[in-house]
Amino acid sequence: MQDEQCVEGYVKIVPLWNYIDASVSGAYTSPMPQSRMNELFDLAEANDGLFTAKQAREKGIKDSVLARLAQRGRLARTARGVYRIAHYPADRFAQYREAVLWAQASHHGPAQIALSHETALLIYGISDANPAKVHLTVPKRARLRREKPGWIVIHRAALAPDEITEHEAIPVTSPERTIMDVLKTSHRVDLARQAITDARREGFLNSEQAARLRQQINRYSREVVRGINKERTIHREPKAS
Repeated sequence: MQDEQCVEGYVKIVPLWNYIDASVSGAYTSPMPQSRMNELFDLAEANDGLFTAKQAREKGIKDSVLARLAQRGRLARTARGVYRIAHYPADRFAQYREAVLWAQASHHGPAQIALSHETALLIYGISDANPAKVHLTVPKRARLRREKPGWIVIHRAALAPDEITEHEAIPVTSPERTIMDVLKTSHRVDLARQAITDARREGFLNSEQAARLRQQINRYSREVVRGINKERTIHREPKAS
């Protein structure tokens, strides 16, 4: 009975914020229970200090705990369902990781998404692309129910497994897929060709891949020229009287 009273007293008299909802097991025969913040640090370490509420719940950490830690300034809520460890040293990929976690934060969101288009070019360091927003590709039928941050651009496409790779532990569309996506959305042949040259130099493409991409770009350019000529011909034809 005395031991039970001690355990009960221990739970009540230790008001440390970072032991919120931590369970006590083994009383005096076990070490002090691991704090929730330590668990969150472990969870966020792979994502530059970021984690989702869903990931925390899977670790047994309640939403109420996250809310209280945020109120105490230990966590920062960066987007709906996404948190950052306060004062965690961020690297240059922090915003990209946040975009990925935002898409994954929804219960019904896609499990596999990838940074893409000009953002992927920037991550690879190929071409002079420097987009103002973060480009993200998700499956065509993905249901993103959460409000989209204004700095994220969503593209929808069915990406094959070999069209997604990891760079700095972030899912990114492959260099080949990235270059063709940029070409089709921006229509900038010069940017696509520069990306091929840079990717070849940096070792992201082999000679066969580079040659195949150049052929696709040349074919795309010819189709664009034919389309322009066709449009001009239509406008030049005299109208029937």
